[in-house]
Amino acid sequence: MRLEFPEHFFWGTSTSATQVETASAHNWRGFKARDGHILEQTTAHEALRELDASFIIQFGDVYRCGVDWARLQPEPFAPFDREAVEEYQQFFRLLNNGGTRILFVMHHFTNPLWFEQNGGWLNEDNISAFVDYARRCIAHFKPYVFNWNTFNEPNVYAANAYLLGIFPPHKRSLAKANRVLRHLRQAHDVVYDLLKAECPEKPVSISLNTGCFKGLNWLGKIPARLTDWWFINRAARLFKKVDYWGLSYYAYIPFGPFPITEVEKPGKLDELGIPHDKMWGYKPDGLGPILRRFHKRFGKPIIMVESGICTDDPKRRIQAIKDYLQVCHKAIQDGVVIQGFIEWSTWDNFEWNLGPTYRFGLVRVNLETMEREMTEAGEFFARVAIENAVSI
Repeated sequence: MRLEFPEHFFWGTSTSATQVETASAHNWRGFKARDGHILEQTTAHEALRELDASFIIQFGDVYRCGVDWARLQPEPFAPFDREAVEEYQQFFRLLNNGGTRILFVMHHFTNPLWFEQNGGWLNEDNISAFVDYARRCIAHFKPYVFNWNTFNEPNVYAANAYLLGIFPPHKRSLAKANRVLRHLRQAHDVVYDLLKAECPEKPVSISLNTGCFKGLNWLGKIPARLTDWWFINRAARLFKKVDYWGLSYYAYIPFGPFPITEVEKPGKLDELGIPHDKMWGYKPDGLGPILRRFHKRFGKPIIMVESGICTDDPKRRIQAIKDYLQVCHKAIQDGVVIQGFIEWSTWDNFEWNLGPTYRFGLVRVNLETMEREMTEAGEFFARVAIENAVSI
């Protein structure tokens, strides 16, 4: 069966600067991941931009990415480093000239050390420093950008950095996580207004991570519902100034009563008969209710800003793309306005606290040599983008 997507539907892939560029003076530099790798060089993207652009351009007309705040701005309220600005501008021009537009993400989990040393997102006074950074991003990069995300997954950032403690700065406090979310919302509101004043025709949103949380028993139902409420409902209600909803979806997490993942409890999902990748339960049809829920509650367009599967098997990645696109296509038929689909990720990168052996890339990266190789999944996604359709 061949599924055709709407005429102006767009396709693309995504990365984040921290996960693909050699580390600068930011708060993830030197982080030791679960797989033993140290976040330092990652994939040397800054030295291989032309090569990486040749892959990006094949994957549709949109590339969702960010810049290294710490490298651009070595101290608060400082002018951007001219050399770094020119490097990013040259890269963005290369992509634009190849027919690929930029969906620019201002903040993707990482802060300069000077920002962290001043209290990070717990300190409300730091909001003005982020706004200054955002203002300079607008000034330098606006011509290359067609769409803006102020924050990538603020709910993930608040949960992992300030509640679960697995991201820097490794805090474990619900009160602090809630305060951080509020400060991210405050910063977003100010920057949203700046963007609408500077480039009113360009849409602005955040990326909000979602998931399917299910209790396997009565003890599991309560934490599953609380997680869904805090992680999705509460976080979404905070961010009112959005032109659309940027949504990401990866995980099915059963609770019994504690969350069960392949990372924390390897083999348990197999015992329960639950399909999974290297990280989470695998349930693409869990995305459908999320899409309808946001459509019904907010009535705004949706962009799938991230979707992917953690696997070393390109054939399994192809099947995952088919599964997710089938869910999106059905939602569109049911009246949900979905404007585009962005796959995570363009090439294998450093998967945050887990490390680079947790692979999501359409392009395979040799961790020793940094050589890139297009996979079957990359070739498949490139055809989907060209044809604006998928055969399942």
